[in-house]
Amino acid sequence: MSAARLKRVARDQWRRFDNVFRSATASIRALPDFLIIGEAKCGTTSLYNDLVSHPFVLGAAVKELHFFDLRYQRGIDWYKAQFPLPWRSWRMAGDRVQTGEASPYYLFHPHAPLRIKQALPDVRLIAMLRNPVERAYSHYQHEFRKRRETLSFEEAVDREPERLRGELERMLADPRYNSREHRRHAYVTRGVYVDPLHNVTRLFGAARLLILKSEDYFTAPEATLRRVFEFLELPPQESRSFARKNIGSYMPIDSHLRQRLVDYFAPHNARLYDFIGVNLGWK
Repeated sequence: MSAARLKRVARDQWRRFDNVFRSATASIRALPDFLIIGEAKCGTTSLYNDLVSHPFVLGAAVKELHFFDLRYQRGIDWYKAQFPLPWRSWRMAGDRVQTGEASPYYLFHPHAPLRIKQALPDVRLIAMLRNPVERAYSHYQHEFRKRRETLSFEEAVDREPERLRGELERMLADPRYNSREHRRHAYVTRGVYVDPLHNVTRLFGAARLLILKSEDYFTAPEATLRRVFEFLELPPQESRSFARKNIGSYMPIDSHLRQRLVDYFAPHNARLYDFIGVNLGWK
C-alpha cells in the first residue's frame, strides 16, 4: 500500500473515531456563543479564521455547519457534537473560551433565524454586508467555478425571478424542503439585506446583532476585529498579519449591467441605511 493510500486510510479511520466520540459526548458539549450568519461572499471565511485564532476562541468541527438551514432534521445533539468539550472551554485564569460557527446562508434562509432563537436565545450574531453588486457577481463566479451555473451573469440575472418563482413559498410550506435555486442562484435577491436584517433584529434585538461592512474589514481588518472582540466581550488580541480567504479572480462586470444593478439596489440600500442608521456608501 502506498504512503498516500495509508495516509487516506488513517485519516478516514480518525474521522470515524472522531464522529463516534463526538456523538457519544454530545450531551455535555458547549453550544455556540456566536454565529456569523452571513452573507455569502462577504468575507465570512476570513473573519471566522481570524476569530478562531484568538486565544479565547475555539472553532467548531468545521466552519460552516449549516444546521439551522440545511441540516436541522439531524437534531440538536448532532449540532452540539460539533463543538468543544467543556473542559476545553475554560482557562485556569477563569476566562471563558467562546466557540461559534459561520454559516452564511442563515441570514437569508426563511426558517433559520427563528430556529436559532429557539435553540440559542442568548447567542450573539454577526452579519457581514458587502456592496450587493460585487457580492452578486462574486456569488455568480463561485457557482460558475463549481459548475453549478452555466448561464452568463447577465442571463442569470435576467432569469433569476423565473428560477426563484415559488421556491420561497415551497420552503415556507415544507420546512424540510431544501431549495437549491434559493441557495445557489439568488444572486440579486440575497443582496437585499434590509428585510432579513429586520427579521433578525425583531427576534433578537439590536444589541445582539453586529453588522459589519465587508469593505471595511478588507481594508482595515484590525479595526474591524477590535469591534468584533468588543461585541463578544473578548480581550483584545495583539496585532498580527491578516490574509483574506476564498479570493476569486475574474473579468469585471459589463458596465451597462453594473449600472443596471446599481440602479436596482439603490432604493434597497437606502432602506438599509435608514434601518441601521449608517450610510455604507455603496455605489
